[in-house]
Amino acid sequence: MLSNEQIILNQLLARRQDAVNSNATPSEFFEAFTAEQFLKDFDLSYDQIDSGLVGAGGDGGIDGFYLFVNSNLVEEDGLDRVPTEDVTIDIRILQSKMHTGFQESPIERFLTVTDDILDLSRSPDSLASVYNERLLSAIHRFRDVQNRLVDRFPVLRIHYCYACKASAGPSTSVRHKVKKLENVVAQYFPHMACQVLFLGARELLDLASQTPSATKTLELADHPLSLSGRIGYACLVRLDDFYRFITTDDGDLRHRFFDSNVRDFQGSTEVNNEIRESLETQNAEDFWWLNNGISIVASSAMRTSNRQLTIEDPEIVNGLQTSTQIYNHFRDKTSIEDERHVLVKVLVPEDSGSRDRIIKATNRQMTVQLASLRSTDKIHRDIEQYLLGKDLYYDRRKNYYKNRGKPRDSIISIPYLAQSLMAIVLRRPDMARARPSTLLKKDNDYKTIFDARHPIRIYYVCAEAMRRVEVFLKGSTELAPKDRTNLRFYLGMYAVLSCTKVATPTPRMVAELDLATLSTECLELGLGHVQTEYDRLGGDDQVAKGPDLRDVLLGLFAPAD
Repeated sequence: MLSNEQIILNQLLARRQDAVNSNATPSEFFEAFTAEQFLKDFDLSYDQIDSGLVGAGGDGGIDGFYLFVNSNLVEEDGLDRVPTEDVTIDIRILQSKMHTGFQESPIERFLTVTDDILDLSRSPDSLASVYNERLLSAIHRFRDVQNRLVDRFPVLRIHYCYACKASAGPSTSVRHKVKKLENVVAQYFPHMACQVLFLGARELLDLASQTPSATKTLELADHPLSLSGRIGYACLVRLDDFYRFITTDDGDLRHRFFDSNVRDFQGSTEVNNEIRESLETQNAEDFWWLNNGISIVASSAMRTSNRQLTIEDPEIVNGLQTSTQIYNHFRDKTSIEDERHVLVKVLVPEDSGSRDRIIKATNRQMTVQLASLRSTDKIHRDIEQYLLGKDLYYDRRKNYYKNRGKPRDSIISIPYLAQSLMAIVLRRPDMARARPSTLLKKDNDYKTIFDARHPIRIYYVCAEAMRRVEVFLKGSTELAPKDRTNLRFYLGMYAVLSCTKVATPTPRMVAELDLATLSTECLELGLGHVQTEYDRLGGDDQVAKGPDLRDVLLGLFAPAD
């Protein structure tokens, strides 16, 4: 008989699947759901969660593999920026099972896969007959990151999560195998921190109740100064209280608080070294006398007592360098008592336009490329408003709509929209496939894709075309998951070219496309051509990420001599 917690968990899963992702199977949804709970502090988008799900044959029993450097997800196209110091590499490995009790076999699978991941003498290529391409790619990614950061002497951590619908904790025999797993990790990396997390029905319910759009309480050193005529406060906060505000219960930095700060931590710059020195040296001057302070924007903020502010959806838009130095100063200390203060401004913008202007204004005080402020550009606000009229949610503010429970398939992220235009409008599905997270790092790429001269409808057409391709491919049961991933942007390009009947359609022609022509018959015909050439060239990730398949497919539309 199921316990009440198991019954409630099943009810919650059914409700959420119906609301968020009704197209998934119960097992697929449970994998994504447990990954979201396991990685809650990282506040990943749906696309990012999906990117780490490696299950579906040849996975060694592993359902999820995620790699983080300083709390930043390392996606398929690798490490975007090499941190200069205070580096932490996190591996997060998930097994998600539908059974109602913890078993020994998942821990045994952890043991086997860990050998292959951490043994640096063993080439990942030698495992090609054992694991699928997604897991092999993840192992390659870890090896590459570890090698690139070896001279930074990174802190290494590995976290395993075994999630199921158990009503009781793991047995003694299961926990005994955890000791073996810890020994295997120590064999390869003696100083690597290792944690095995068991998530049963109760733990999953507890995590699910913690909403990512968190409301946090900021302890103040004194009464805050209310900013007249606006909702906002200027206040002094003790350094140790600010440290508690920006960290999780596990002592990790709340990375999502800094999503709107346009620069990552800059390491040993002159300014950062001065901040560190002022933290480490007790002078006659208080810390806030020597520092410009922190700026926070929020959905709401109110005084819950004379010395407390309750802040909803806090985003630190200026002060990342100071915040990170405060975090680094305290994180390894056994005692974090410090009565010095930092100046904090908490602002509640009247609307999204005001919020964007604040972000731009606070960051223009630094040397920042204009492209770093992309999500605040007018074109993204226009796209967001236009897509809302089509019942689509443009996620220019990361996870804004996810946190509000909008359907997963109706949320369009900035990277996904960029990939869609790269594949369909620029006819570069190879780049869309190969560079999912770094496609917009170069200003030229960005300006070509998000061109103010494009008809606004082009963004809807490309997003909707790719959504239809995704649904169609998901229904193609003969395709392996890795092939669906590899073929989707090629099929999107091919199908649109077929509908426009032009080898090089203009942006206006794409924008005016009648989406009714993207029928099942059109997609079936397109898939036949795309898959034939894909298989002929080798049918793997390298083919999808290289130019040959694109060139062959475009050649099919070239006019005859």
